[in-house]
Amino acid sequence: MQDNIRLRTYEEEDNAFIHELVNNHDIMAYWFVEPYVSKTAMEKHFEKQWNDPTIRSFILTNGDEPLGLVQFFDIHPVHRKAEYAIMIDPKQQGKGYAPIATRLAMDYAFNILNLHKLYLYVDEENAVAQHVYKKCGYEEIATLKEEFFVKGSYHDVIVMNIFKRDYEKMIEVEN
Repeated sequence: MQDNIRLRTYEEEDNAFIHELVNNHDIMAYWFVEPYVSKTAMEKHFEKQWNDPTIRSFILTNGDEPLGLVQFFDIHPVHRKAEYAIMIDPKQQGKGYAPIATRLAMDYAFNILNLHKLYLYVDEENAVAQHVYKKCGYEEIATLKEEFFVKGSYHDVIVMNIFKRDYEKMIEVEN
């Protein structure tokens, strides 16, 4: 299974797949944004992101089958940090893809982009995601109280991060 899992560049042809995901209420609640994106907006957003050096977008695949989206936002070349985000197609959730995707993303961030730190925001109620991130070496660093309005109420958000040195130690122990 893991041999066929990879990250590939998000291409314009992926817009239909991503359009379905970003209009899913359950997924977007965890991204803290409204699931309201037209196909036209997707096309414009793709063009804008394609030329933005502070963003990297990847499609997680199993062979040729798309499984989800992995992104880095606010890539900062001086401070060498970026925000990490992931969404897995609901039909593919619960199959162990999120930890694999997160590890592939960390490998890219630390070994290709030469980042020093990755950080992320996770809803305090999303225990599954927190477990995945901790399993991949992320540590909780803060809780932002009532940070985002989700499905009718304000939610606390946990900020997590991982440093390149900690990722390298984790890889060393595994090998």
